[in-house]
Amino acid sequence: MPDAEEAAAAASKAKRDRVFLVVVDDSPERSVALRYACLRARKGGGRVALLRVIEPQTIIEWAGVGAMMAEEAREAAEKLLSGLAVEVREITGGLPVLLIREGDPREQLLALLEEEERISILVLAASASGSGPGPLITALTGRYATRMRVPMTIVPGNLGEAELERVT
Repeated sequence: MPDAEEAAAAASKAKRDRVFLVVVDDSPERSVALRYACLRARKGGGRVALLRVIEPQTIIEWAGVGAMMAEEAREAAEKLLSGLAVEVREITGGLPVLLIREGDPREQLLALLEEEERISILVLAASASGSGPGPLITALTGRYATRMRVPMTIVPGNLGEAELERVT
């Protein structure tokens, strides 16, 4: 039976290995989810991972144009994630894991959660507009709930800085 020192070391390693995944979409609530994940990682240990899903281009008449549009979308995703990585590092002191995938956002998120065992918690922010939690949260808490293998934290999208500090 492990002694108290071994148990404490294992618990400490588990906290360090914990990864908070944030889906980087274009919603205004994204910044709330990101800030929450960063504060949790900083205060409780762990890392932040950022997932940006590029939706595939619709059928284009000329293949060269489609390839150029796909490359531009990837470059834009890389630029966005690089900027957010600076914010994550300022808050947590560590570099985030940056992930870019192409396809349907819901399907890519679920596939990533199935593939990547390091991800411990999915952090999403609910819509602040009052028109419902948002399509991704609705899908993941409804029809696709059985495919979730990690806990999901849903942060109210209208939380301010003081409330985020308080709840983390």
